[in-house]
Amino acid sequence: MIEVDHLHKVYGSTVALKDVSFRAEPGEILGFLGPNGAGKTTTMRILTGYLPATSGTAKVANYDVHTESMAVRQHIGYLPERPPLYPDMTVEGFLNFVGRIKGVAAGDRPERISHSIRRCGLDEKRSVLIRKLSKGFRQRVGIAQAIVHDPDVIVLDEPTSGLDPRQNSEVRELVRSLAGDHTIILSTHILPEVDATCDRVAIINKGHLVAAGKLNTLMSQLTGTSSYGYSVEVRGAPANVQGTLKAIPGVNSVELETSKSQKDSRYQFIVTATRKDHGEAIAAAIVQAGFGLCELRRHRVSLEDVFLNLTTEESIDESAAESETPTESRVEGSGEPAATDA
Repeated sequence: MIEVDHLHKVYGSTVALKDVSFRAEPGEILGFLGPNGAGKTTTMRILTGYLPATSGTAKVANYDVHTESMAVRQHIGYLPERPPLYPDMTVEGFLNFVGRIKGVAAGDRPERISHSIRRCGLDEKRSVLIRKLSKGFRQRVGIAQAIVHDPDVIVLDEPTSGLDPRQNSEVRELVRSLAGDHTIILSTHILPEVDATCDRVAIINKGHLVAAGKLNTLMSQLTGTSSYGYSVEVRGAPANVQGTLKAIPGVNSVELETSKSQKDSRYQFIVTATRKDHGEAIAAAIVQAGFGLCELRRHRVSLEDVFLNLTTEESIDESAAESETPTESRVEGSGEPAATDA
């Protein structure tokens, strides 16, 4: 549904995107991650037809973003980081306006507007002026305008920005409910949001795509094996405990977290092993050696570990390039500058 092949974007002498390629399959949610200035917003602008690429190809709903830009816009819904809203319109009036400019037939428009309002939890705000809404509700209106024409593809740039925890959870549920009927690409800095919402992830850094795939696959690639980690708190002499743990078959490493040592001789260790059922062997070895087992928890490499491992320190040049094109781009129909990577 989304196909990006060898995409390049150059601003003057600065390269913002370098040979970026990835896919999003029909009905799935793709998390698009990267540090500030990595190229996320540039990529999204190219996919939505707001910005031309220097070279390479991109297709959305089987339409080429370069040669069939208007067809792409008819099949895509876009929420920039700063929603393109008219503050002096009511919620319903704004969605009616957006439906008209997106080509929703007059006979279908009331149903599509009501559907979008209901899906985004805006029933009680239907007749309220947008300028009177909180930031969280404005964000919901932004999502509603992205789905009012029932697009095949939805592009969301930081959709939970400014929401409180309850609204954040509701928007996550909304995004998940849209999958299947729509292909969604979700850009966010909130890693747990990606972990809880997305089917696959693509990570970009300094204009390069550094990883793409299912999260479990990326975690296995990061560790080089299906390695499992255990956090163990033990009462006993650290050197003796460490020796006992290292002697367990299948244990790869044992590290003492010195910052978490306690006065009553309780110490925290991080143990990595090759199987997820090593917890029982670890507990048995500690007890048999006469140490006090205070706590044992299993964990795997997290999305944060993957992200930090694959993204290095940011380049000033890339941040400058990502901030904007030489001639400032504007969100279509809003009169406002398009949002940059935050």
